[in-house]
Amino acid sequence: MEQEKWEELTPEEKKLELYRAQKSTLDTFLERHAISQAQYDKSLGDLTAKMGIKKAV
Repeated sequence: MEQEKWEELTPEEKKLELYRAQKSTLDTFLERHAISQAQYDKSLGDLTAKMGIKKAV
């Protein structure tokens, strides 16, 4: 994301973008078999809880 666009986001929007980026990383790890489905599920659940995300993104 470009710096100018990032600066225009609200704190909540920034949090969602960071969440999406982390989820994308987890998705890639799972896709490439770097982690198991169980590891993915736990990591995504922990990430979702820690960031306070209430709905699927």
